[in-house]
Amino acid sequence: MAGAVSAGGDGWSSRTAFVLAAIGSAVGLGNLVRFPAEAGANGGGAFVIFYIFCVLLIGLPILLSETVIGRHGQASAVESMKKVAIESRASTWWSLTAGVGMCGALLVLAYYSVLAGWIVHYIGVFAGDFFSAVGAGAPARGALHGYSVDEVQAILPALHANSTEMIVMHAIFMVLTIIAVGRGVSSGIEKVAVWLMPTFFFLLIGITIYGAFTGSFGAALSFLFDFEPARLLDPAVQLSALGQALFSLSLGSALMITYGAYAARDINLAKTSVQIATADTSVAIIAGLAIFPITFSVLAPASLNAILDGQEQVQGGLGLLFVNLPVAFQTMPAGSLIGLLFFIMVFFAALTSAVALLEASVSWAIGRFKQPRWLVTLLLGGLAFLIGAWASFSFNSLADFHPFDFMIFSGQPVFGILDELTAKILLPTSALLMSIFVGWIADRRLIESENGLDGNLHRVWLFLVRWLCPLVITAILLTGLFPGILEQG
Repeated sequence: MAGAVSAGGDGWSSRTAFVLAAIGSAVGLGNLVRFPAEAGANGGGAFVIFYIFCVLLIGLPILLSETVIGRHGQASAVESMKKVAIESRASTWWSLTAGVGMCGALLVLAYYSVLAGWIVHYIGVFAGDFFSAVGAGAPARGALHGYSVDEVQAILPALHANSTEMIVMHAIFMVLTIIAVGRGVSSGIEKVAVWLMPTFFFLLIGITIYGAFTGSFGAALSFLFDFEPARLLDPAVQLSALGQALFSLSLGSALMITYGAYAARDINLAKTSVQIATADTSVAIIAGLAIFPITFSVLAPASLNAILDGQEQVQGGLGLLFVNLPVAFQTMPAGSLIGLLFFIMVFFAALTSAVALLEASVSWAIGRFKQPRWLVTLLLGGLAFLIGAWASFSFNSLADFHPFDFMIFSGQPVFGILDELTAKILLPTSALLMSIFVGWIADRRLIESENGLDGNLHRVWLFLVRWLCPLVITAILLTGLFPGILEQG
């Protein structure tokens, strides 16, 4: 077994555990919500094709780079970067690359947990509705029986208005995350991944089959995969796909460096990176085939045709998850049960991602301060909770509090600032510096000994990390910070 950050050499018990944990860290709300909406809004098949190329040419090389650094360093993300820098006779300041990603991961966890708290709330809503339906002897009826469409759509705004309940739901999710991380790698993080990820895949496939038979599956196929070749040359489509590829694989957040540190020496990192990227991409595509047939099933023919013709945009993001889908479950057979299972599935994806986000900073703090894992986990989890609780007020009492009035932060509440800061600055910056470090700074023999590639494959990978990855990530950074660049172009 590989050495690891935690005392006693705690690491993954098997290659399968490592792959499942890594997939769990990558699969999250971005796959289930953001990808389907982005694909539909940006050319369908053109977006999907370009996204797959981005995963192959940008995401996969950086993913392998991060796991290589972690496995060689056998320590936290920061210490692993420092070790590789020292052995490469480079400045130890390069370790700040992982530090930026680690800080970004903790901030993402802070607001991610707030969103996950909404999922906990909806699980409660659908669980109560399902048991009510069973008690009434009508388990096959639609969800939220007796609710009007307006009342269903008002569930989320009502939660936003109730700051106490939002914080309680946020706290429940954060406590579960802390428990998983506090138990250690093999006893906590690994068990969460090994149990939850197979269940997640089972639920995802089951709900997709359900949507294929009861929803508008043909319309969903057309929406997601209708191919317009001209859209491949659209800069907006290209940059959206690039950003989604990085976001979806959790790159630049120090997660894969941290998880790579727990990987045994007999694991081929190149093969496992391909498996992780393939699973992550597959989940994103299948999620679209699970969500849109159900969503489209309640639309009037005129509205559906307008969406398929590109005349109207389907509501994406959180509105798709928390508003459109609950309305759709109302009209579908066994809607209460399917809605409950759906939100449990989303919860599993959120929890495995949150565990990885917290572990990135916990592994560093354990090595840096030599304190017990439980204490470190409680302190850092508590810090993320407090930041998230503050951000949650952006939906009620602090909705009009906009602390910054410049660049992308202008007019943003605290929640929006955290999102913009991490997604458009910290994580892309960390990914950019990582590609430069691995491609140009790190000792080539060291990298070759770890990455599991040889011959032409190694040369292609090195070219991508050195040239293509820095160029496209720089493009993402610039367009994220200065959106007007794309409009002027």
